[in-house]
Amino acid sequence: MKISIEEFPERVRPIRDNEVYSVHDLEYLEHLNVSMTVLHPGKATRGHSHEGDEEEVYFFVEGSGEMQLGEERFPVKKGDVVLIRKREFHRVFNTQVEGELKFLCVFEKYKGRGK
Repeated sequence: MKISIEEFPERVRPIRDNEVYSVHDLEYLEHLNVSMTVLHPGKATRGHSHEGDEEEVYFFVEGSGEMQLGEERFPVKKGDVVLIRKREFHRVFNTQVEGELKFLCVFEKYKGRGK
């Protein structure tokens, strides 16, 4: 299966769409999700850590901003890949005044997300 970044929202399941961000999920295989988040200018995700053993990979595809992993906060931009360990707190900030920050996330399905 091949999906371009531009067509991702139209071809997959919408999860959330509000003044902060839009999120779309693609169920892949039995246990994985590929998710695209579009974070609006000046907004941030709520931030969270998973209760179980789930790990995640974030791939930034458009824009720039900052990411928080645990207590560390650092810049991110198009092309960056961030690996999130089990139970690690993570949060993404779109620090741009204009322009969306888009990133893909690959993760194992867990309670409350996916099957």
